[in-house]
Amino acid sequence: MRAAPTILHLDMDAFFAAAEQAAKPSLRGKPVVVGGLGPRGVVATASYEARRFGVHSAMPMGQARRLAPNAAYLVPRFAFYRAISEQVMELLGRLSPLVEPLSLDEAFVDLEAGGAADDSASARATGERLRRDILATTGLSGSVGLAGSKMIAKIASEEAKPDGLVLIEPGTERELLGPKSVRILPGVGPATGEHLRRAGMTTVSDLAEAGEDELVRLLGRSHGASLYRMAQGYDDRPVVAERDAKSVSVEDTFDVDLHDRVRIRTEVERLAERCVRRLRGSGHSGRTIVLKVRRFDFSTLTRSETLRGPTDDPVVVREAAARLLEAVDTTGGVRLLGVGVSGLADYTQEDLFAQAAEPSGGVEVEAPEPEAPEPEAPVERRWAPGHDVRHVVYGAGWVQGSGVGRVTVRFEEPGSAPGRVRTFLVDDPELEAAEPLPLVGRADGAAAVA
Repeated sequence: MRAAPTILHLDMDAFFAAAEQAAKPSLRGKPVVVGGLGPRGVVATASYEARRFGVHSAMPMGQARRLAPNAAYLVPRFAFYRAISEQVMELLGRLSPLVEPLSLDEAFVDLEAGGAADDSASARATGERLRRDILATTGLSGSVGLAGSKMIAKIASEEAKPDGLVLIEPGTERELLGPKSVRILPGVGPATGEHLRRAGMTTVSDLAEAGEDELVRLLGRSHGASLYRMAQGYDDRPVVAERDAKSVSVEDTFDVDLHDRVRIRTEVERLAERCVRRLRGSGHSGRTIVLKVRRFDFSTLTRSETLRGPTDDPVVVREAAARLLEAVDTTGGVRLLGVGVSGLADYTQEDLFAQAAEPSGGVEVEAPEPEAPEPEAPVERRWAPGHDVRHVVYGAGWVQGSGVGRVTVRFEEPGSAPGRVRTFLVDDPELEAAEPLPLVGRADGAAAVA
């Protein structure tokens, strides 16, 4: 615990939804929900306007639509959010070498380690300056909590939402925590909270009064002792700079269970390709290929294969994932598939595939002539709601929806007035997918074509 509130916690406000509102002028001030739009989709983020209807993250999308039928429902654009997150993390890195990202929109910063603050006044000034810099750089707001520990700083940022700053002076932690629900403490989820409620403990002060021995009896030595310390307001966890990734993975949940074995294998191969692209993008290779299969009854199977050395070869990863699939019973249907690579390294075993393909006994094998690929049938283009497009005549816009061979686009940009809506055939040659436009810094200030 510190004598000065020099641990900062930043939490961007309704990040995904706020980024979409900033990018799409017609959605500003309106309920926006970002997440999977299929029957099994869940809410990733809801704007504050949508939260007034009871919509929240991790809620089934079907329930969200019932609560807020007139909200805008958009598919996530993770590359876009990641680019904004990198801008925010760069600003945090200017404050201190000790920045601990928790997600794309959340991080701890040790202000003392970077010389950015050493008392309450300097910590508050730094926090306010950070909020101004984030707004100027990204066009988005973030909430800041300042305290003498990570736990209290995170609680402070939650109280600061939306678009605020709360500083909690060291020494006032127990007074602050006492009347709050036990669920506010790290590690107290629904199950632990219910267990404590049955024991008559609903507030943090109840935990402090129960004593360490009672909490250990209820929850076990490690969890009970840790919870008692937190109930006293004590948290000595340091801010730890970003660690190297331990694995890279991708997964998809399907709207309808997959039964066709050929289709399942095709999806696994597609996921393997995506996983390798992400692996290469991070500058890594890996030794262990992991396949994840969630079946129709929600049971989840994980299979893995460790190679002789690290690789980022898509052929090696794809074939390893396919071999793993052969050992999995998919009878009854599959609702989720995932492919991952762990055992990461920053180099590649170049001859891994050649070693794997080398025949035993030193016998030369003549390679067969490659068959000419059959021409592929044209595939109808898919337009995801919320994704960026550009039209030869009308310029930049985003997809409002599509179906029955048509796509509806609203033409507007981050710096424009709300734009007009037009509808096209899904295969209109003048309409194409586009990269997201920056939220701030466009010098032309061009408005959408009316």
